[in-house]
Formats: sequence, C-alpha cells, structure tokens
Amino acid sequence: MSLDSNFFWLLVGFTGQALFGIRFFVQWLYSESQEKSMVPPIFWYFSVAGGVVLLSYAIHRREPVFIVGESLTLLIFLRNLHLIRRNSSSDEG
Repeated sequence: MSLDSNFFWLLVGFTGQALFGIRFFVQWLYSESQEKSMVPPIFWYFSVAGGVVLLSYAIHRREPVFIVGESLTLLIFLRNLHLIRRNSSSDEG
C-alpha cells in the first residue's frame, strides 16, 4: 500500500470519527435549546453518515469485528430514521 493510499484511508477513518463527534455536539446544543434531553433527527443523519464512512474504512482495513459492529449500529441508526419519518407522516394525516 502506498503512502498516498494509507493517508487517504486514515482520512476516511478520521472523517467518520468527526461525523460521530459532531452528532453529540448537535444533540447537546438541541437539548440546551429545549431545556431537556432531546435527540433531533439530524443526530441520526450524522450517525448514518459516520457509520457508512467508518464501515467503509473497516472494510478497507478488513477488520471483521469492526465491520460487524458498524453494520449493526448502522441498522439501528437507519431504524431510528425510519421511525421518525413514519411518526411524522402519521402526524400529518
């Protein structure tokens, strides 16, 4: 593996970690604005984005434990978005 390729994949891994970090910051600011603990939908979008990027990194690195862990959490994040969309569409009707 060349240095350029290694650098690219390190960048991918750190990008995924940054996306996960941003979601906690967003959740904290949202909870402060509501004056109670809240999880806004954007939290789950950042979770999915971070999960996809980190899963790509884990697949590239061929790390089976990391691949399984990221795959399972990604399903949970997607399920939460599905529930939010389902509930918001039933609120409209």
